[in-house]
Amino acid sequence: MELKDLLIPELQYEVVLTEKFLNRIPADKMDWRPHPRSMSIRELANHLAEIPGYIAAIMHMEVMDISGYKSPSHNSVEDIIKLLKENTNNAEKALRQPNSEYEGLWKLTREGKTLVEMPRINMLRSMAFNQLPHHRAQLGVYFRLLDIPVPATYGPSADEN
Repeated sequence: MELKDLLIPELQYEVVLTEKFLNRIPADKMDWRPHPRSMSIRELANHLAEIPGYIAAIMHMEVMDISGYKSPSHNSVEDIIKLLKENTNNAEKALRQPNSEYEGLWKLTREGKTLVEMPRINMLRSMAFNQLPHHRAQLGVYFRLLDIPVPATYGPSADEN
């Protein structure tokens, strides 16, 4: 079986779930954060939208230097969802590769120093696919603290029976 045939549907599923969460964000809570060191809801939402973009970078580059990197900073849920969809579309295209392309080494650097290096398939799992549910769950905790109903994901939610 081709890896793309496993990864693309998984990505599509995760993005549908992510969009459900993003659509629950109230406009007046975008700057809320549970702790001074925590991301604001706006930062977290923008980060969720940028994660599928990592997939294209992993598949199209051999090295990514994050020196000077700036996260997107959209202000509206609509713009954040638009970014999520654009990045997902690019990710799906990038994943349409033969299995051999997933084996190549990929490296993340900052100012010439290697932060992590591993085969593309491992980077896809750790840096992209696993990050979506991780940060989506973080947003779910924010929702719980704000008394915003948490959407169901891999099964029922206490707020959606």
